[in-house]
Amino acid sequence: MSVKTFFKHWPTILLGVVVTIVLLLAIVTYQVPQTEHAVLTTLGRIEPVSPEPGLHFKWPYPFQKVHYFDARTRCFDGNAGKLEETSTADGQNILIGTYVNYRIDDAKIFFKRLERIGEAEKQLNSWMRDARNAVIGRYAFNQLINTAPEKMMLRQIVAEIKERLAQTAAPFGLKIESVGINAINVPPAIGEEIFKRMIQDRKVVVQRFLSEGSAEASRIRTEADRQSAEILTDAEARAKTIRAEGDAEAAQHYEVFQQNPELAAFLRKLDSLRSIVRSRTTLILDTDAAPFDLLKPGAVNLK
Repeated sequence: MSVKTFFKHWPTILLGVVVTIVLLLAIVTYQVPQTEHAVLTTLGRIEPVSPEPGLHFKWPYPFQKVHYFDARTRCFDGNAGKLEETSTADGQNILIGTYVNYRIDDAKIFFKRLERIGEAEKQLNSWMRDARNAVIGRYAFNQLINTAPEKMMLRQIVAEIKERLAQTAAPFGLKIESVGINAINVPPAIGEEIFKRMIQDRKVVVQRFLSEGSAEASRIRTEADRQSAEILTDAEARAKTIRAEGDAEAAQHYEVFQQNPELAAFLRKLDSLRSIVRSRTTLILDTDAAPFDLLKPGAVNLK
């Protein structure tokens, strides 16, 4: 190629060089995002060092190949119908659904033993079933479903399922972040019996409350009767004291009346007359009867 021809086509030649360099870089480099793990293999053999996020160099395919895996937490709730039947320690059948949040913790082990997410979740489904059945089989039905929150053991059950699942998944490069129960149900055949038993339990509680109320009412009545008796006793004692004081004071006046019996009789008759005739009254009575004999002319003769 002559110099004149070169200068004539230099833009095309430069573009070709740039494209060639870009293609070479694409072949011999790879990018690892922050949200992913990467495993580098050389002729099918896993390299001992896992690439960090960023730009890296590699031999072109088929000498070296990069395998990418999502490093973020994934949620998996099983494949086989979501709800699965299992048995409690007291022989009750229930339908229960669980979910697990997991992530790839060691990409090299994961690639070596499971290779793909689909295979991992297939294994997780089996591990979840085994762990769930093993743990729930150790607890009674009323520890999963109960009207009394303090008797329920769901948190402990979930913690044990997570522990079992984490131990099983760790050798495969998976880390279990959390496990949860998203549904608990009962087969229709035993649902009616459960509701009947719950109604009976509620009746027992109601009867207990009624008995406690009756006992409390009886205690209140007994206490009220006791206080009433004490008040009456105190009142009677006080009345006797007042009567005694009145009798003592009256005795002093009786001594005065003994000195002049006629005056005493006169005063007693006046008191009786005041008691009988309190307002404007018309009486037709025999004036010979006391105390109306005072009304007779000359009846008052006091010495």
